Amino acid sequence: MSAAAAELWFTRCPVPTATGLAADRGWFDEEFAADGIAVRSLQDRDAASLRSEHFNHELSSLIREGGNVPALWAKARGAGTRLIGLTWIEERQAIVVRGDDPVADPADLVGRRVAVPARPGEAVDFWRAMALAGFAGALRCAGLGLSDVVRVDVAPTADGGFFPETAAVADGRADAAYVKGAPGLEAAARAGLRIALDLDDLPDRRSRVNNGTPRPITVHQALLEERPDDVARFVAVLLRSADWAAANGDAFTEILARETGAGAEFVPDAYRADHHASLQVSLSDERLALLDQQQEFLYANGFLERGVDVAAWADHTILAAARDLTLEKAS
Repeated sequence: MSAAAAELWFTRCPVPTATGLAADRGWFDEEFAADGIAVRSLQDRDAASLRSEHFNHELSSLIREGGNVPALWAKARGAGTRLIGLTWIEERQAIVVRGDDPVADPADLVGRRVAVPARPGEAVDFWRAMALAGFAGALRCAGLGLSDVVRVDVAPTADGGFFPETAAVADGRADAAYVKGAPGLEAAARAGLRIALDLDDLPDRRSRVNNGTPRPITVHQALLEERPDDVARFVAVLLRSADWAAANGDAFTEILARETGAGAEFVPDAYRADHHASLQVSLSDERLALLDQQQEFLYANGFLERGVDVAAWADHTILAAARDLTLEKAS
């Protein structure tokens, strides 16, 4: 499929992203409209037929900022994508239990029943991957692994999100569930659960690696080859978004409430006080190593058909060009 010169598509998850912020502020239209390039979102109502591209990434004119599970899954299946950036935002991750449950340390999970989503009809069950990675991250701090807990598969419900797992804990089918972000905290609160383990407080950052940490920005190889300047301009808008968020914390929090779809009262507790300052795009050695840790976990647990060479997947040229554009506009 040709990377049509008259359009660019983007997609993001309902989480804190530079892409979501830029879309909310109208900066993509500001950057590209004068050139006759339409910048459209897969989340638009009239784009329903293309929603699967958020996972498959076969649409060559698509730029994706979202969870790393689908991005790695698509790459492992042979999608012609390249990694052009990674973001990291401390979106609160926690293990929740019933209020009368004494769990207070990762070692307390040994032998416990943990709620694990099971969506066998999904192309890639990233909900299951998130839960398993969350429990694995907590357990590793005590020198333990997933074999030390009992998995309880939980089917999806009409509520969706984290509600099936938190409901399973509340009604006694399981002892603990993994949640993240404002929607996760809201689901736990609705179920009357308490936070037993806050993964953000764990000393080893590797324990917080999950679907959104780090979060990749990927593009199709065809788009890089045919329109590298447009991709660099798009990423330059993301850099602008990160700078704006760092300087406008309160306004960013309001946008974040809309992006996540959670109650505004849960947003402050879901993100660290400096969350607005952490949207910067990077391909640092540290972030690439953390993404490599994630792909190893996903492959070992059956979510990927084959391993992904993260270093080879990364293309550093676009981010460098975007930074140059940013400097030019500032001068």
